[in-house]
Amino acid sequence: MKGPLLQRYDALVVERGLHPDAHQREAVKKLQALVDLLAKGRAPAAPLPKVLRAFFWQEQRPRGLYLWGPVGRGKTMLMNLFFDMAPVEKKRRAHFHGFMADVHDRLHRMRRESAGGLADPVTRVAHEIASEASLLCFDEFAVTDIADATILARLFATLFAENVLVVATSNVEPSRLYDGGRNRDLFLPFIALLQERMDVMRLAAPIDYRAQQNCAGEVFFAPADARAQAAMDALFLSLAGAEQGEPAEIEVKQRAIYIPQAAGRVARMSFAEICGRPYSAADYLAIAERFDAVILDDVPVLTPEQRNEARRLIMLVDVLYEAHALLALSAAAEPDYIYDASHGAEAQEYQRTISRLTEMRSRAYLEACVHGSALAGAG
Repeated sequence: MKGPLLQRYDALVVERGLHPDAHQREAVKKLQALVDLLAKGRAPAAPLPKVLRAFFWQEQRPRGLYLWGPVGRGKTMLMNLFFDMAPVEKKRRAHFHGFMADVHDRLHRMRRESAGGLADPVTRVAHEIASEASLLCFDEFAVTDIADATILARLFATLFAENVLVVATSNVEPSRLYDGGRNRDLFLPFIALLQERMDVMRLAAPIDYRAQQNCAGEVFFAPADARAQAAMDALFLSLAGAEQGEPAEIEVKQRAIYIPQAAGRVARMSFAEICGRPYSAADYLAIAERFDAVILDDVPVLTPEQRNEARRLIMLVDVLYEAHALLALSAAAEPDYIYDASHGAEAQEYQRTISRLTEMRSRAYLEACVHGSALAGAG
């Protein structure tokens, strides 16, 4: 007999006209097993004293799941299905960039509030998060920032000790996380911890579903010439109802992000202004909260020496995609050729950006964006 998760997956295959996929079905079976174990752990047959409840859960405690594979294979769809059906009262789903931005915000707050200093604020933050959610679901698990890499082992060791279940999707297997990063040897204990506490499964589905979508192309213009400029001007006018916006600032952690043009929930800026400056995921999250549409001008072809700019572009696209925001851009080349690098963590992560940029210019994605308040009048 099929579990409810598998039933919902089969229904989605029919609803969306997807190809039956044996690899996805195997992943759904794994996730269904987790749902079943969570249901057992949540409701023992009879009320038990606290100590016995803890023992019961220790015996029943499921391992987490780390689901990885190439871009566009349906990992996010499966994560959403699992999260919706997981019988857990306190649960949280987040893009990993957003989660780590929240962690750093909490660390900053704790250090500010503790005049005498804290011996181990990372552990304190982990306890705080564990009190809020016993299930954490992460989409696009990736580590590129040394500030994240240095705290992840302590953070997750505490989360796991608090019996927090973690389910994550990623484009890379755990052993390749933070590949080539500075002081990576200090990061290796975190990889060992993930492999100890989570089952690792590769989603080897053969079809990139995003690449199959009908590309409308109305929001991506290459090369960034006079024709592209005119098209971007017309798009801004259509979305914002004005030929130009007014300068605006967004305050993040007592500093300002400068937005050259803002009109309602629509923003316009150049690549140099938003990816050429040392912005972080927290900054891009603030932009996504403030705007429903971002018009990005003059994205160049990036060389391996511009890995920082490439990393920021990757983060910006991830955050806007997760927020279901409209992204229009003019670029020197098509997405496949914007970042001209053959190796390194950013080159690997950029494959996801290619896939997402493809989906974000598809008719289905653009039609979904129209439901946003700023886009209701867009044609």
